[in-house]
Amino acid sequence: MNIPFLKQLQRLAGPVPNEVELTTNGPEGINTEQTIRHLLDELPDLLMAAVVDVATGKPLATYTTDRGLRPATVAGFNAEAVRQVRASLAAQQSADEQLEEMLFTLPSQLHLLHLTPSGLRFVYLAVDSRDTNLGIARAVMRSGIQLLEPLVLE
Repeated sequence: MNIPFLKQLQRLAGPVPNEVELTTNGPEGINTEQTIRHLLDELPDLLMAAVVDVATGKPLATYTTDRGLRPATVAGFNAEAVRQVRASLAAQQSADEQLEEMLFTLPSQLHLLHLTPSGLRFVYLAVDSRDTNLGIARAVMRSGIQLLEPLVLE
């Protein structure tokens, strides 16, 4: 049964597990949700995922398997990391270099974020390193990016 009031109460305790939460709508919301659903379909052991606006650090969509994991909070810190690396590249005057991907490895988890071709958003995911190979996670991430921001052929 879908009771809106109960859903609101659940959200007070943290993100609702195993549910894609969208904070955007319209055509952008459709692509964003498709991207998260694609990650879920291809990586069933996904711990959390988000599509994030780099400029604001606000998630456009999130997913988690555990109420204790907070992808919306992590999104802001990851956006700041992207901005800091970009500032570092600018300080080095590396105009021909662009940030594409960041990887954070923990003893039992892999956290991967990949920027869209426009650089305005990134897709973030976390997986258990015992369940998911980094190469597979990267391949799934790249195909998810194409759903979010399809390449425009001229």
